[in-house]
Amino acid sequence: MRFSVIPRPARWAIAAGAAGGAVGLVIGLVIYPPTAAFAALELGVPSAALGGVAGGIATLATRGYRRMR
Repeated sequence: MRFSVIPRPARWAIAAGAAGGAVGLVIGLVIYPPTAAFAALELGVPSAALGGVAGGIATLATRGYRRMR
């Protein structure tokens, strides 16, 4: 499946979750390597949630702008 066919809120959630997970993994590896996977989850899941909210807002703003034109 192509990334462009996924709805915008889901795309933003996936991108933010991946970025948060990567950051969490790096931080976890630097701080205490045995618990790096938990750090990735602790940062990845909230990042995905915020990405979904940002994607939803962006979608609503885009649809509202197109409707006004």
